[in-house]
Amino acid sequence: MRTVHLATPPLPLLVGAETFDDFSWCESAALEWRTPAEGIVLNALDDELPLRMAFIFRAPWSVLPAERAWLHTGRDQARALGLDDTVECLAPYAIDDATDLLWEHRRPPARTFWLATDNVNALYWALHDWAHYHNHGPFTDRPATELQCDAAALAWLWINRGPVGLPDAHWELLREGAYDNHLRLRAKEPDTRCPAPAVLASPARLRALADDATTRAARAR
Repeated sequence: MRTVHLATPPLPLLVGAETFDDFSWCESAALEWRTPAEGIVLNALDDELPLRMAFIFRAPWSVLPAERAWLHTGRDQARALGLDDTVECLAPYAIDDATDLLWEHRRPPARTFWLATDNVNALYWALHDWAHYHNHGPFTDRPATELQCDAAALAWLWINRGPVGLPDAHWELLREGAYDNHLRLRAKEPDTRCPAPAVLASPARLRALADDATTRAARAR
């Protein structure tokens, strides 16, 4: 097993102020990620199937629905991570519930969960969810909400590509997939107030966003 504390420094607001009613209510810093020692699987981005991913509860918390973690990591990954059959994770259908209830209870996500996954598609979506958990909003304009979280996931993956074992070329494939996903979402919701997704369209802008967040976090320490 490998344990990596992924740096997840706060990012600036990239969309309209009305998108969130409590942006960065809990300032993000790091996500504890555990993965089998043999290295991450470099698969493609798939917004329908973020498989083998689990936000593991550090301690039972009855406020959120839970399921047995091995059902979502797979038994082999659970064994590699030292998880017995009783360990519980956030039920995958409760991502939106977690966004609301962590905020309502003012409960820091890092104190509530650690992440188990063995593939880069699931890691992308976990980081996307991690951004949701730290930025509360009414979710009335999905393209705007998702743009903020997509940019966060890509910036955080860029920052952590060394410890993750993510080649620059594969990060670029993820960026292209996220950009295409966003364009499809905008086409379904043409009345969105979301700004043009220039940040997702530009690798250079995402890398600059990541570098700036890292610099600001270092100065704040």
